[in-house]
Amino acid sequence: MGATRVRNPDSAPGDWYIDTECIDCGAACHVAPGLIVERNGKSVFARQPGTPEERLATWRAVLVCPTASVRSETKQQRPEAPFFPQAVTDGVWRCGFNARSSFGAHSYFVRRPDGNLLVDSPRYANELVTWFENAGGIARILLSHQDDVADAGKFAAHFGARVWIHQDDRHAAPYASDLIEGEAECRIAPGLVAIPVPGHTRGSVVYLLDDRVLFTGDSLAWSMRQQDLVAFRDACWYSWSALTASLAKLTGYRFEWVLPGHGWSAHRAAGEMRSRLEALVTRMREC
Repeated sequence: MGATRVRNPDSAPGDWYIDTECIDCGAACHVAPGLIVERNGKSVFARQPGTPEERLATWRAVLVCPTASVRSETKQQRPEAPFFPQAVTDGVWRCGFNARSSFGAHSYFVRRPDGNLLVDSPRYANELVTWFENAGGIARILLSHQDDVADAGKFAAHFGARVWIHQDDRHAAPYASDLIEGEAECRIAPGLVAIPVPGHTRGSVVYLLDDRVLFTGDSLAWSMRQQDLVAFRDACWYSWSALTASLAKLTGYRFEWVLPGHGWSAHRAAGEMRSRLEALVTRMREC
């Protein structure tokens, strides 16, 4: 029998709450913005869901939470609805079902005519497998770094997918079929480039799709509080100076979307993204 879950008293009064097992990964906040917020180092309900859209967001939070901490006192029955994967932009979906082993990092599914992609990995959930099968399967799994591997091996085995990871982080995915080496970009397929960005880990990689979408792992994200691009110095496991140099290199690429593992996603015009990234690099050099 599992341990009794304790309601976090910082959650708003009412049926829905988040328990104290929350690891503050932020995933529930990202799928229910404004409804679920961070307080005292934990995610909590700021208010009870009152609209159909907020109830939908609440159920997304239930399914995205890696610790099953989003709960209701009345044990509400889950509606029949396609909560995940969740469309983000043309051809790209957030997978949901975030894994505790990756500290609740987001992962993404991309539909491509030359073979679908999984960028980092969610937990291996049967309903996700069925959705992926109906979407045409998975041809390639792209891992951004060692922390966000989760159940990539299970998805690779099920779909017969090739798996990409940087050689310096390969220990996290010994089953990987394709290794990215050094710091030079690697063209994986037409319109798909792997760009090594050592810093968060030595083997961190970002993936650029069609000069439009940048999957950034834990190397770059958007901050809702600062309303700007940020890097995580307190979660930089390899080298802050290396990460600064890596992000400076990214200013030479064009992209409109930042889709991270941790942190908020963002969509801005390519010119604004470049300007904000240049400003971030300047701030990082001054730290």
